[in-house]
This record gives sequence, C-alpha cells and structure tokens, in this order.
Amino acid sequence: MFDARSAPEVTMTPLSDKAELVTNEAPMDGCTDCHDKPALVNRRGLTIITAAVFIVGEMAGGGILSLPAALKSAGWSGIMLLLFCAFLSAYTGVILGRSWQILKDRFPFYREHIRYPYPAIGFEAMGKAGRIAVTICVNVTLFSVTTVFLLVASDLFGGLLVKVHVHVSSCVWIPIFAIGLCPLTWLGTPKDFWPIAAGAAVSTGVACVLIVVQEIVDIGSVPDVQHPSPTFQSFFTAFGAILFAFGGHAIFPTVQHDMKDTRKFHWTVLVAYTIVVLYYLPVSVGGYVVYGDQLEPNILDTLTGGTITTIVIVMIMLHLTMGVIIVINPFCQEIEELLKIPLRFGWKRIVLRTVVMAAVVFLAETIPKFSVILNLIGGTTVTLLTFVFPSLFYVLLRIRPSPDGAWCPKNIAIWEYILHAEIILVGLVGGVASTYSEIYEIATAEGPTLSLPCYVVRNGTAG
Repeated sequence: MFDARSAPEVTMTPLSDKAELVTNEAPMDGCTDCHDKPALVNRRGLTIITAAVFIVGEMAGGGILSLPAALKSAGWSGIMLLLFCAFLSAYTGVILGRSWQILKDRFPFYREHIRYPYPAIGFEAMGKAGRIAVTICVNVTLFSVTTVFLLVASDLFGGLLVKVHVHVSSCVWIPIFAIGLCPLTWLGTPKDFWPIAAGAAVSTGVACVLIVVQEIVDIGSVPDVQHPSPTFQSFFTAFGAILFAFGGHAIFPTVQHDMKDTRKFHWTVLVAYTIVVLYYLPVSVGGYVVYGDQLEPNILDTLTGGTITTIVIVMIMLHLTMGVIIVINPFCQEIEELLKIPLRFGWKRIVLRTVVMAAVVFLAETIPKFSVILNLIGGTTVTLLTFVFPSLFYVLLRIRPSPDGAWCPKNIAIWEYILHAEIILVGLVGGVASTYSEIYEIATAEGPTLSLPCYVVRNGTAG
C-alpha cells in the first residue's frame, strides 16, 4: 500500500496526477468501479452508534437553546422549515460521506490516518481553491463554535452561583473552564474520547425531557401569549439559526474516518439526525406554543425558575463543556498536520493544543457577546459547509474521469443534477438572506449588540 509519509510530495498533487496510485490496489485493464471494492475495516474504530453519538454531541446543545426563539421568528412555518433543514442537512451529510469514501477507494493513502478529510475532499474535487475554501470555512466555524460553547458554559455556571449569592463575573470563569478542559483536548482523535461524546449526547437528552416537562407545567401561566406573523428579516434570521442547529458537517468526515467501516456512515447520519430531531422538535414546538412572542433568545431565560430549570442548566452546561473537546479536535488536527507534528502523543501536541485553547480564551474575553457574530457564521460558513460544498464536490468527484482509465465518470441522472443544483441554490439564497437579515438586525438594534472586552476595565469593573 502506498505510504503518503514516504512520498509527501504527492499528497497535494491534483487528482489527475495521482491516478496511478490506484494501480497498487486494482488492475488497469479498463474502467473500474471503486464502489465494488471490499470495505476496509478498522477494528479499533467507531461503530455506527458511537459515531452517531459524536454527531449528536456536537450538534444538539446550542440548538436546544436557540430553536424555540427561531420558531418565534419564523412563525408556524418554522416547524416545516425545521424539518426541511433537517432533511436536507441529513442528505448532504450522507453525500459528504460518499465523497470521502470515493477518495478512500481511489487513493490508498487516504486510508491511512488523515487529519484534514474535508479539505482533502475539496482538493480532489476543485484543486487548491477547493481545499483553501473548505479549510477557511471549517476552521472559522469550529473555532467560533468552541468559543461560544465556552462562553455560554461560563455564563450558565455564573448564573447558578448567583442563586447561592456568589457573584463572580463570567469573564473570570472563562479561563477557569478552559484550564480544566485543556488536558482533555490533548486526546488524539474522536475514537480516543467517545465516552465524552456519549456524555454530551445523554446530558442533552435529559435536558430536552426536562425542558418539555417545564413547558407543560407552564401551560396557562403565561398571560397574553401571541403568535405573530413573521417578517422577511425575522424569517431568514430564523433560517440562519435553524441551519446552524443542523450544521455539524465540519466534523463529519473526521468522525467518518475514525469509523470501523466508513461505508456505513449513512447509517450513522440516519441515527444521529433521528435523535437530534427528536430532541429539537418537542422543545421548539412546545416552547413556541406555550410562550409565543414572549420567548427569549435563550429558552433557559424563558422557563419558570425552579428545580427543573436548574437541572436543565446543569445538563446544558455539561453538554457545552464536553462539546468544546469534540468541536476543537478537528481544528487542532489540521494545524498539527500543517506544522508536521507527529501523530503519537507528545509534548508538541500538548503545546499546540494548549496554545489553541489560550487563543479561544482570548477571543471569548475579547468579544463576550460572540453569539451575535455566530449568527452571521450560521448564514455564511455553515451554509457553505452544509448545503453548497457537499453537493458541489460530490457531483464533481463523480463526473471527473481518470486519464488512464482507472475509473470512469459515473452516470448521473438528470434528477440528481436538478436536486443538487436546488440544494446549492437553497444554500446560497438562504445564506445570503440570513446574513443580510442578521446585519440588518444588528444595525437597527436599539441597544448595543456587542460589549466591551473582559480585560477592559470600566469604572473599576471588568466590561
């Protein structure tokens, strides 16, 4: 088998120049179908269920908090919008997995440990431009999500302490949480810390059940509940929030690459999205029905205070802290690849990942209301990673032939072309409209949408 480490000069060679590498696996007596090759099994890898747990653990937490308010912005049509985004996101997750499988089948060195699977898909589909575009989108998304997870977890913990009359700014808890989580970020790849992903998924599930219970308890206790019709701006702002809630594609190829049998990734997506929809739908619809226009951007600020709500906060906080470890891992792996840091555990990995966490802390302390910017990311990088890139890359990988006949372009039915074109169009139009709506809301907001950095002292108090 070809060893990419013994010939690093070919690892970034265009697709047509690497076709001969397939000769190590298949005869060149005509066009072959890479999908007819037997599956390679990594016995130490993730199962369908454990891989699905990673996806649930990465996606579900933030959406639980923001989706009820998204339904308020979109009105009753938001229910169909949520299901529509879930279906399209799941479908593009499946075809993204097929794209990665195409690479593994065609080029043996992709079967080794690869730290940058999504950028590799972009590279083989569109060359250097595709790799750069994916790298920027993936890293901006993962770094931003990690920052928000750390911020929200710190805010929630500070709020819990207020209930016992301990008043400490969340700016203080941000570095404390980061220091506690940092050693766990040193773990290598997803298969090394799957129990953390399981904990994130379970804690979110418990939180969802308790939120629905509290919503049922609050029925009739909220006066003058209204369900107004959405505006253009509010609808597409909701679209961005819902899309972001299903925007876990940045880590999908990394999780798939760690599976025992990567050909079964479509089952992983099916299991994961079924669980996520079962989490999202009751919480969102119940919140919108019970609280209506009185929903706050964070559902936790709307629920009636009490024991149930306190337990929910603890569960969400646990999910977010474990989510930090899950989300930052692919980001760190790609930087390690860039800096040629060895795969094995060592001081270089410790230093690099500690520096990354320090950078996350700095950003969190600089922009304490980073969630405002995250809404913009939902309409830009997440839209590209979730809707545009998977369909575009999949079609390009299927229709591009090998000059030496190692494989032939696959026939794509007209309906498939139309379907992928519509998915890309939905992503582009929805992303642009969502970004515009969010910028409009920021520009027309009555109060400040951003706050001073934590390290800026004002009147003797940290901003």
